[in-house]
Amino acid sequence: QVTLVESGGGSVQAGGSLKLSCTISGYIFSSCGMGWYRQAPGKERNLISRIGSDGTTRYADSVKGRFTISQDKNMLYLQMSSLKTEDTAVYYCEAESRYRDGLCRNFWGQGTQVTVSS
Repeated sequence: QVTLVESGGGSVQAGGSLKLSCTISGYIFSSCGMGWYRQAPGKERNLISRIGSDGTTRYADSVKGRFTISQDKNMLYLQMSSLKTEDTAVYYCEAESRYRDGLCRNFWGQGTQVTVSS
């Protein structure tokens, strides 16, 4: 019912910038928050940034000061600057929707590859 699709990934040299977008479709009764995660080869999927339903944001230490999360209507964005080779990963957008039963449930995009070369 809720679908998320990421776009904007690609290959970039260290020090460059990329902006990821996530298009959210389907009905969300009430938002419990949205965020960006990434999974590097051989590693677990980790939270890199999240924005709450009240607009508050938080970032992983590894990206703080370089990445910016924002939301506009049915779009979620991640502006990435000063990219490092360590940022190479598949990036996923995530949204939590509060159903009418009061429970929050997660929905995930398919992921988009970001490759940072030296």
